[in-house]
Amino acid sequence: MLSVSGLKRLHLSVSFDLQDGECVVLQGPSGVGKTLLLRALADLDPNEGAVKLDGTSREAMPAPAWRRQVTYLAAEPGWWSDTVQDHFSAWDDALPLVTRLGLPDDCGPWPIPRLSTGERQRLGLARALMLRSRVLLLDEPTSALDPASAAVVEALISERMSNGTSVIWTTHDDAQARRVASRIFAMGQGGCIRENRL
Repeated sequence: MLSVSGLKRLHLSVSFDLQDGECVVLQGPSGVGKTLLLRALADLDPNEGAVKLDGTSREAMPAPAWRRQVTYLAAEPGWWSDTVQDHFSAWDDALPLVTRLGLPDDCGPWPIPRLSTGERQRLGLARALMLRSRVLLLDEPTSALDPASAAVVEALISERMSNGTSVIWTTHDDAQARRVASRIFAMGQGGCIRENRL
């Protein structure tokens, strides 16, 4: 379980628990702080408050170890090398996931500038899923995808949840929120969250 108590970052102030295998969707207008919250949970930006995974405080483990367990996937994933396969520690192991997400099995040598926004999103998701994190923090992971590709992503995440992975997912798509979430948190301009009924 991920336990969040008194998390503060800029205007944010939130507390909640996320159960194993649960998906909580964050909704709210652009600029309200959804990305800030996800980045704070992953300890990517300075913040205050207590965040624990299975009772272990994030301060009790090195930041890289925490981020392998509580993994943030940006809406536009980062790229630091020339080709697709350079971004995976084990490209051959990642290939089944990559092809399931609709990319061809020969995309490994492709240069990054060749990729569309949707291809980058799917490859970023594959990279995150390879970590087999306990918690996935997904920032609009299907915003650039067509409905068929988005459905594949939703199915993949659902499989991970059935194996105990917990998910916090931001989306502006109300129908998607109802499909994937067990709870929906609405974020307001004050940086607080309230739970909406499904």
